[in-house]
Amino acid sequence: MHNFANTVLWIYIVLLLVGGLIGFLKAGSKVSLISSSVFAAALVVTAVPGVFQPAFARGLANVILAALLVVFAVRLAKTKKFMPSGLMLVLTILTLALRNIFKD
Repeated sequence: MHNFANTVLWIYIVLLLVGGLIGFLKAGSKVSLISSSVFAAALVVTAVPGVFQPAFARGLANVILAALLVVFAVRLAKTKKFMPSGLMLVLTILTLALRNIFKD
């Protein structure tokens, strides 16, 4: 999980944190801030080399991203508004696809 796949994951982590921060600042959603921080921290652990074996880190990141897919899909179904859940759903799908297409 080096180079491109890892870069994609780091970009996603930043966007996840920014999304949680925006949710907190615009709507006062502490849940958004906390959940984005927890998921981002879990993904950071998978992205840092040497914490886990590469294959395990890749698999764990995929599991976390799959859980986020479910979270964002449920939120989108509940609110029926594309922003922000729909956008994060699309970004999560892209992240999963790009990381697994361009894995090392």
